[in-house]
Amino acid sequence: MKDIKFNNLNTNRRAFIRTTSAAVIGSTLAFDLGFPGYAFAENKNTLKVGLIGCGGRGTGAAIQALTADPDVVITAMGDVFSDRLEEAYTAISQVFPEKTKVDKASKFTGFDAYKKVIESGVDVVILTTPPSFRPDHLTAAIEAGKHVFCEKPVAVDAPGVRKVIEAAKKAKEKNLSLVSGFTFRFDFAKRALFKKVLNGEIGKVMTVSSTRNGGELWYKPRQAGWTDMEYQMRNWYYYNWLSGDYIVEMIVHSLDMMTWAMGDKMPLRATGSGGRQVRVDKKYGNIYDHFAIEYEYENGARGFSFSRQQPGCSTRNSVEVAGTEGNAVVNLGRGLHEITGKNKWVYDGEKNNPYQTQHDELFASIRNGKPVNEGDMMANSTMLAIFSRMVAYSGKTLTWEEAFNSQQVLGPPNDLFSWDYKYNSPDPAIPGVTKVL
Repeated sequence: MKDIKFNNLNTNRRAFIRTTSAAVIGSTLAFDLGFPGYAFAENKNTLKVGLIGCGGRGTGAAIQALTADPDVVITAMGDVFSDRLEEAYTAISQVFPEKTKVDKASKFTGFDAYKKVIESGVDVVILTTPPSFRPDHLTAAIEAGKHVFCEKPVAVDAPGVRKVIEAAKKAKEKNLSLVSGFTFRFDFAKRALFKKVLNGEIGKVMTVSSTRNGGELWYKPRQAGWTDMEYQMRNWYYYNWLSGDYIVEMIVHSLDMMTWAMGDKMPLRATGSGGRQVRVDKKYGNIYDHFAIEYEYENGARGFSFSRQQPGCSTRNSVEVAGTEGNAVVNLGRGLHEITGKNKWVYDGEKNNPYQTQHDELFASIRNGKPVNEGDMMANSTMLAIFSRMVAYSGKTLTWEEAFNSQQVLGPPNDLFSWDYKYNSPDPAIPGVTKVL
């Protein structure tokens, strides 16, 4: 099957969100996609995609799915908010008018929208809601026999991670593809660098560290008519029951690269700290604005994760791996992938858009009948971020086993969700006082 090549499509996550925002305000897209003309005709080989979660990430993922294979259409969309769904529909249909087959009856809103998308006859499901909903949505999709693209992180607490692991096992039994949103795993430069680390080209790994320092993010002021639940859902990033805190929602990418360097082995124990120095306003919900975590591994290696989200400060986004015979460095700000020491090396190979490669490889696996299952990897990396939050919130040194087996569930039970339900999110955690097990 000959792939259709699309030119000049910048689907970088943040760039796409910016362009999408511009697109839905006006009547046409604000940039030239440069697509070659072609006529799409649905046939028996056509794969139908359902989108669950219609924010910027979901909109981008849907366009990447439609780009990945010439015989893919989107036929169902779901979100708790009708305005987000319509914005996403407008953006997607302007990019792929002939591949957007979502009629009015296949646009679903509300907390049960995910069930309706899954039941609509789709073949592939894209899960891009706030992460607290991921375990139940993934479980439902796999139970229904759907292939899945599952955005990171995949849970906000340990019980959710365990649910994801069970769903991944069922996906293997059903020969379903399950591809994660851990984007850096699909970046050619990082694949090349971490392959060298795992092949021993820097010797034995002694320390692995990551630093991700950035500024403030988005916030949506409360509007007339919003209930407490809608306000929290509109600002989901700032409530740990919805996002897991920023270390789970965002820093999980850096922690995933640390885990990659360690051969996907989890630490034995961790100690950490964190708090709110800048995010003191109630509009920031109950998440922290800085974390510092130390990890201890069975082989004696140490890991360190430093992060902050505070305006007016210097920024950095890097991962460094120190070995007995050299160091490996990923500097995202400079686009540098380098090994120093005995086996000097700098990546100068092909560059790719990993957001697109995720979907290219997902649909290729479906077409060739060789399912890809990243369930264990995405569960472990997510759990490492949850583990990190737990030690910082509690101020206690915890073991991996203690954290993984925790019974603490963040947020209300799913059967209570409604716009009128009043869920009082806990106050920000106080180290030495807050319980996490």
